[in-house]
Amino acid sequence: MYRFSLPAAVLAAAALPLWADVPAVATDIAPVHGLVSQVMEGVGAPDLIVPPRSSPHGYAMRPSEARALSGADLVVWVGPSLTPWLVDPLQSLAGSASHLALMEQPGTRVLAFREGATFEPHSYGDEGQGQHAGHDHAKEGHDHDAHGHEEHDDAHDHGAQDHEGHNHEDHGDRDDHGHGEKDHDDHGHEGHDHAHGSDDPHVWLDPRNGQLWLGQIAEALAELDPENAAQYRANAEAAQAELGVLEEDIAETLAPVKDRPFIVFHDAYHYFEARFDIEARGAISENDARAPGAARVAKLRDFVAESGAKCVFAEPQFNPGLIAAVTEGQETGTGTLDPIGADLELGVSFYPDLLRGMAQSMSDCLSN
Repeated sequence: MYRFSLPAAVLAAAALPLWADVPAVATDIAPVHGLVSQVMEGVGAPDLIVPPRSSPHGYAMRPSEARALSGADLVVWVGPSLTPWLVDPLQSLAGSASHLALMEQPGTRVLAFREGATFEPHSYGDEGQGQHAGHDHAKEGHDHDAHGHEEHDDAHDHGAQDHEGHNHEDHGDRDDHGHGEKDHDDHGHEGHDHAHGSDDPHVWLDPRNGQLWLGQIAEALAELDPENAAQYRANAEAAQAELGVLEEDIAETLAPVKDRPFIVFHDAYHYFEARFDIEARGAISENDARAPGAARVAKLRDFVAESGAKCVFAEPQFNPGLIAAVTEGQETGTGTLDPIGADLELGVSFYPDLLRGMAQSMSDCLSN
């Protein structure tokens, strides 16, 4: 019988993954990596720039992370309010890539940081659980960056969430966002250190923001990779539906403890609290980078006693001694909340696991 051998190059090509030519995607933090992983499931996988146990507010990239950024076709990140140090590398290393700044996307709910060691109670609206009036983005226009990407103004139906347009670039200007009582001037790339009155960048802790972004990530990928566009969109719709069910489950988990007072390590949970109408009474640390002074700790100790706080929540990345200083001698429980998912496995289940775990940690500590 006649036999023939395929050339080695052909055999090597046949052995390549099916997604060898899909866009290279770099993501800033683990929750964003989780969302992109859901959209890319079965097609490819994104790279992560900031490891889960590192604070995103200040980080020095390793060479492997810089290479991932420089080789990216698409960079998906929260935006300069969370990682101001990433602005320059985005231009110098990934200047030719598409940039999707999630916090800048139309429809993203943006809230202000709360002020002081203790928080003033908020008035929640009727738009759903924990909805704050006057802080939602209502931007309809899409400014584009200097890379000259095409403008997209057609609406996309992404299942659980309707979106009016999408933008795959990093926006330099953020005017006319319709924030109600809160005016926004220029969001430059300097000094995003949780100053009073600035936007809170922990936007991923509202699952409805996550739903919105899944569709926008799918469209960004579909533009770069039309061959797999149907898969990206189907994945996004499935993940959006999963988040819709998860939101109902979390609301049910937290309902019995929603009125019990608690203190958080730093003001990172406003979006989660507002969505589920379960509000912290104060924060130990003024921000991620600055340890609280003795006066703030003393004020919080008094406040824990006065408020009858059922729990004070630590974070895995920061000094647990501060929790002990606030709770010493008081009958107050302690728990751990992790806004970044330091101990979770990266991948398609990361984002729902992050939200589900946060709800369970709150419920466990506040139920005691």
